[in-house]
Amino acid sequence: MTETQRIIDSIRRLVRLVRLTDQVAQSELGVSGAQLFVMKELGKTPALSLSDLAKRTRTDQSSVSVVVTRLVQSGHVSRDRDPRDGRRLVLNLTKSGRSILQKAPPVAQERLIEALDRMPVAERKRFADLFVRLIDEMGAAKGIAPMMFAEDSGSAARRTKRK
Repeated sequence: MTETQRIIDSIRRLVRLVRLTDQVAQSELGVSGAQLFVMKELGKTPALSLSDLAKRTRTDQSSVSVVVTRLVQSGHVSRDRDPRDGRRLVLNLTKSGRSILQKAPPVAQERLIEALDRMPVAERKRFADLFVRLIDEMGAAKGIAPMMFAEDSGSAARRTKRK
């Protein structure tokens, strides 16, 4: 097996794992994989600001904001005033959010971050440099990357109907 094939096979397996996690979350829990990932982080540490949540999910604040807005609209997350600083908003799981989390399987994004964090710093930096270079060589759009599988099935269905 060539190095190129090994890389492509690894990317395929990663994409498949994230896709399967998303499908399970949607079919069994009614939330997207990205929403479940956000809920998992809020389950670990309640009362996070949007900025803190973005750091924990290794995602840009504007991208995680889209996911949080959907979770608030669906009643799984609440935006509350911080009791220590009334000017600050914090995010918390609601009762329905906690109920979903109790039934939730592991999330691929969480496992990916844990695996990357276990890598030695020098290896992680080299991997990041090479992976970014690969994506740039492919001509992928620059700018803010959305959360993986952030779109829920409802908006995907609406988009399909518009075509």
